[in-house]
Amino acid sequence: MLHRELDDALGLTDMVAEMLIDPRTGRNGQHQLGGFLRQSVFSRLAGYEDVNDAQRLRLDPVIRQIVGGKAVKRGAPSASAMARSETEMLTHAKNLDAPVDLPGRWIDAVHDKQPPKFITLDMDSSECPVHGDQEGAMWNGHFQSKCLHPLFVFNQYGD
Repeated sequence: MLHRELDDALGLTDMVAEMLIDPRTGRNGQHQLGGFLRQSVFSRLAGYEDVNDAQRLRLDPVIRQIVGGKAVKRGAPSASAMARSETEMLTHAKNLDAPVDLPGRWIDAVHDKQPPKFITLDMDSSECPVHGDQEGAMWNGHFQSKCLHPLFVFNQYGD
């Protein structure tokens, strides 16, 4: 519940839900997209690695409170509903670009609550060896291998 309180204070899950399109057209959807997101994220935070445990978790009183809405009285989404949300809703063509902007928005949400006095940026790269002809891979003379060589930028908080 502590994670949910932090989520509510910063509006992180709601921010994601507002950015995504819910492609469901019927009126019998029992759970909002934000509820699916919460169950997916918070069940993984609790150590459940995928939606296979959703059938049992849907009756768990804590998960029901975390999901919110109708789940509090009727139960959280089932395993099949969770699987559909992750394979159909989240992979909908209009939802594929939304996650790209999320880290920056989340950092902004935290900084809006408590602005930092200064920001230190640490730039670093990493070698990611590849096998075969993967897009973006090139020969790197320093590493003496064909690899991806992404650049990372972190602030003093690891964001």
